[in-house]
Amino acid sequence: MSALKKLAGETVIYGVPSIIGRFLNWWLTPLYCLMFLPDEFGILSNILAYVAFLQVVLTYGMETSYFRFAGRSDFPEKVFTTTMISLAITSLVFIALVLGFSTHISNWISYEGHRNYIIWMGITVALDAISSIPFAKLRLASKPVRFAVLKSINIALSISLNVFWIYLCPKILHSNPDSFIRYIYNPSIGIGYAFLSYLVASALTLILFLPDLKIKVSNFDWSLLQKMLKYGWPILVIGIAGMVNLNIDKILLPKFLSGSKNPIYELGVYSASGKLAILMALFIQAFRFSFEPFLFSHYKNEDSKTVYAVIMKYFVILGLLIFLGVMFYMDIFKFFIGTSKSGYHEGIKVVPWLLMGNLFLGIFYTQSLWYKLTDQTYFGARFAIVGAIITIVLNIVLIPVFGYMACGYAFFAASLVMTITSYIVGQKYFPVKYDLKRIGFYLLLALILYLIEIAFVFNNLFFKLSFNSVLLFVFFVFIWIKEKSDLKGLFTFTRR
Repeated sequence: MSALKKLAGETVIYGVPSIIGRFLNWWLTPLYCLMFLPDEFGILSNILAYVAFLQVVLTYGMETSYFRFAGRSDFPEKVFTTTMISLAITSLVFIALVLGFSTHISNWISYEGHRNYIIWMGITVALDAISSIPFAKLRLASKPVRFAVLKSINIALSISLNVFWIYLCPKILHSNPDSFIRYIYNPSIGIGYAFLSYLVASALTLILFLPDLKIKVSNFDWSLLQKMLKYGWPILVIGIAGMVNLNIDKILLPKFLSGSKNPIYELGVYSASGKLAILMALFIQAFRFSFEPFLFSHYKNEDSKTVYAVIMKYFVILGLLIFLGVMFYMDIFKFFIGTSKSGYHEGIKVVPWLLMGNLFLGIFYTQSLWYKLTDQTYFGARFAIVGAIITIVLNIVLIPVFGYMACGYAFFAASLVMTITSYIVGQKYFPVKYDLKRIGFYLLLALILYLIEIAFVFNNLFFKLSFNSVLLFVFFVFIWIKEKSDLKGLFTFTRR
């Protein structure tokens, strides 16, 4: 019991900084939308999509390999040194390539004259790849407090520098052109200050790790590295497939958008609107953060499958509440991405597809417990690859026709197929009697209420929000009627 309590406590410390960090970074979106037009925000989204892939490629599964080999080795420092030297070499080679070909890269992704963006983010990705192993070492050594402190410093510095360079500096110079700020701020850099903020934060994080980087070159073990690479390559494949499902749309949209529209402008509109769906993603991340430890600690109990089925039902209910809440009060949420004059609001029509895509992706993660409990994780790779293929094909085919709406359609379709496929296969290996009738009823009810909401047009915002509140209350009423006995038991247990 004490071991489980320790695990739960450390899981909170490890997970909370990441969730809070993602939430705080989400709040940079209003700043970007306030200070930049969609075409500049599109540049940020496009480059960060490439960065997401590079983060997976440059770590090439070595973080998980380090956990595997250091945790079972009598010489963990040898594993640490071997891993660090490997990542340091590949990261330095990557930085050299970026420096040497930055102009060609910026031209290839249509950012002529912005090679500095490429250089800054290239160095940032390399530094983060190197830092991933010291962070892993802290987790393996059960040092959650230091882990959380360093993560928090990285997040706080990144956000603070974004606010300083992008918002405060222009404001100070506007009121006082002779301020010292003119020596540390160049208006022509624009959205590039977001990249520069990430670079400074990553560099400082690595500097703070220097006392932990006690590396002896003599500890490097080539045969060990080969074993680690062999173990880690499937993780690399899964990671790349996962990034395809989540980020390839932001790379393909500018490449395949046809017509007279500005591709980067459209990407900016799409990416900003996508931030309105991140509430669902945050909910899923927080849920996984608590569910996965519970999953492995509870699976030996006799009632485990019944509990998993109940958890799935309430996960869907909460996810649908988020979907309806965001869509019913979109007239309030939309100001998160600027005013109607900024151009960002035209992308709101893609939000329901992204919300539902995230919901089904969350159902997939929750339902995928079967291949984790049965040690058949290779199924996870197969499902991720299937989703990646669907995402790529649909984006390439549909973007020329539907523009950024195709990205929403593709994400939803891939998530739905992955969920259905995982369920069908999972019932063969680890059958769980999910309450599909009730889950299906709640999905249908939410869809009907949403269609009613868009069918009624109100010129008065107060009347519209009041009507939508009634619809949301109807959903609550149905939930209470159907789940009354379980909910009463839950609240009674809580009071006790």
